[in-house]
Amino acid sequence: MKYGPLGRSGLIVSRICLGGNSWGAKGRRGWGKFDETEAPTYFRRALDVGITFFDTADTYNFGRSEEIMGATLLKMVRREEIVLSTKVGIRMSPVANDQGTGRKHLMASVDEQLKRLQTDYIDVYQVHRLDPHTPLEETMYSLDQIVRSGKVRYIGGSTMPAYKFAQMVMIADWKGYARPIAMQNLYNLIQREEEREMNRLCHEQGVGLIPYSPLARGFLAGNRSKEGGGATERSKNDAQVQAGTYRECDWEIVERLKKIAAGKGATPAQVALAWLLAKPYMGAPIIGATDLEQLTSAAKATDLTLTAEECASLEEPYQFRVSPQN
Repeated sequence: MKYGPLGRSGLIVSRICLGGNSWGAKGRRGWGKFDETEAPTYFRRALDVGITFFDTADTYNFGRSEEIMGATLLKMVRREEIVLSTKVGIRMSPVANDQGTGRKHLMASVDEQLKRLQTDYIDVYQVHRLDPHTPLEETMYSLDQIVRSGKVRYIGGSTMPAYKFAQMVMIADWKGYARPIAMQNLYNLIQREEEREMNRLCHEQGVGLIPYSPLARGFLAGNRSKEGGGATERSKNDAQVQAGTYRECDWEIVERLKKIAAGKGATPAQVALAWLLAKPYMGAPIIGATDLEQLTSAAKATDLTLTAEECASLEEPYQFRVSPQN
């Protein structure tokens, strides 16, 4: 496992992050159905292969993900040995102020999240989604107050327009508030729209990317067929193939992944992760796991190096859904 700073900060993270959307999903989906019984085995394997960066959110399975991480992961390791990130902003209940990024909700939510996680502090606290009502000045002031309270060490953002994230950074610099160090966005070999603006912004501003779905829902593992289904439980139940989501250029990228992987004695998933890790603004891709060996494989991807020619070959077939800016 390789390690490095998250963005332009002093926070050192493993170059692979384990995501928490599966924890607490038992009974809600056919794959990733983990509760307190199954979770410890996955957390132990993650720790054994060197993963020290873990991500969740208040809204993941209605708080159950945070609860399970608090009840299992945080009992298995010294708190100082791991980096824990979580998110806030998406509706948690019908209560009007139990959502968004206003001061009332942020101040109440962080306390509830600390209780669920059974910890005194959160390493990275991310705005999951901005709301349409709260002024960014209020959000940034509130986040700064939470950092100053000691409940949070660093802040970040998630899926949002690049201009909004630029405003968050600008307000932080202008007011002397805590500055975002991380951006959790959708980015992988077949979904590269964020290269147009957000990734460039993060690179210029020293913000580390921690992209979700780095393998495009497992598609880049190369285990699906155009007719539908695949080798894993998730691929067998992936409605995206039946819906015709994947394009011809996407299938071509997978074929190139397989060819490069075969030449390196690696897997397509490892090559897809290595492509991300080669980006100068990359912090740590956030992976999900439905099999223990996926964690071991992902850790090994941090040792894999792609040549410039191999990266260009993987990128060449891609067709932007919206033309990138120059």
